[in-house]
Amino acid sequence: MSAATVTDTRSLVALDIDGTLVDDGRVPPGTVDTLDLARAAGHQIVLATGRSLVGLLPIATRLGLVDGWGVCSNGALTVRLDRSAPSGYDVVEGRTFDPAKVIQVALDLAPGVRVAVEEVGWGWRTSQPFEPGELNGQQKLVTLDDLTARPATRIVLAAPKIRRYTDALHATGVTVTPMGPDWADIAGRGVNKAVALDGVRQHLRIPPERTVAVGDGVNDLPMLAWAGRSVAMGHAPTIVRSAADETTGTITDGGVLPVLASLVPAVDSSLSPLAAQIATAEATAPGPVVLRVWHGAGTELSRCEAWTLKDGRWTRHAPIPSGVGTTMRAIEAASLEAGLPYPRGDEGRRRAQWRSVTGDGPAGFELPLSDV
Repeated sequence: MSAATVTDTRSLVALDIDGTLVDDGRVPPGTVDTLDLARAAGHQIVLATGRSLVGLLPIATRLGLVDGWGVCSNGALTVRLDRSAPSGYDVVEGRTFDPAKVIQVALDLAPGVRVAVEEVGWGWRTSQPFEPGELNGQQKLVTLDDLTARPATRIVLAAPKIRRYTDALHATGVTVTPMGPDWADIAGRGVNKAVALDGVRQHLRIPPERTVAVGDGVNDLPMLAWAGRSVAMGHAPTIVRSAADETTGTITDGGVLPVLASLVPAVDSSLSPLAAQIATAEATAPGPVVLRVWHGAGTELSRCEAWTLKDGRWTRHAPIPSGVGTTMRAIEAASLEAGLPYPRGDEGRRRAQWRSVTGDGPAGFELPLSDV
């Protein structure tokens, strides 16, 4: 099998958060399990949101997406989620602009406009207080000079009917995304979710045609146009639904779930989550599969991954999310439950099948799932 064919088995799946994965703070039932299966199939799940970084992080944790990529602030910021990092993430790229001109134009057009300038990883510097829930993170009241003193990733303008000034604001050389009649998100020229996502796609070496995007808002339009397969949520405005290749159910229906399910092979619904993920990884890998595990401080596993043989070398195929925090014996039991050919024998009697592995962080062990 060629390397190109192997790469083409993966997709980059870009998912909006609010209105797609989360409904007024509620995650629809089944979302985390379905995301875990998609990840076990080797797909790269990338959260792509208008939220700031401090708004993305807690949702990513709730969804189990503590490792991987994230795009926030409507594409102004690309981050690598990493639970081993002190902050839980590393900033890969921040797309900044000089906010002074657009803020001054906004003040001229709407003298009472409230202005918020994003502080990455913390919150916002603001000209006036914003209500709780209007902005993610903390707020600090500052002067106009402080608002305009340095480059910004994103600013928010809030004033009655601010949307009618979209063209005038855009003329200052920025990207304007109206999020309602009284709210506008401002980013640098040409910045949107699609631009940031394509940078991630290129880094991961995933072909353009193997991209999927799901969203529900006007800020998702560039992302939907970019994706090889675009899906609008059923409650999205007409302009969003007409821009997408497909329309799924509403957020209340858990509309993102059938989209994710379409990306993985069918598995026995009676399997435990761990067994289902192992079976999915084994079914989607392009070659023979081994499970590699690493211990944390005690007997529980800190990492669990499926590796596959490609071009004569073992390469990482996918994480097994439910393997984290479990034990080697639980992995053995789930492998048997999934009906995989290795290891053979009774549970707990297969220690001879485990092999030590080194060279990828701390020493670990691997369990063959295929006859190599």
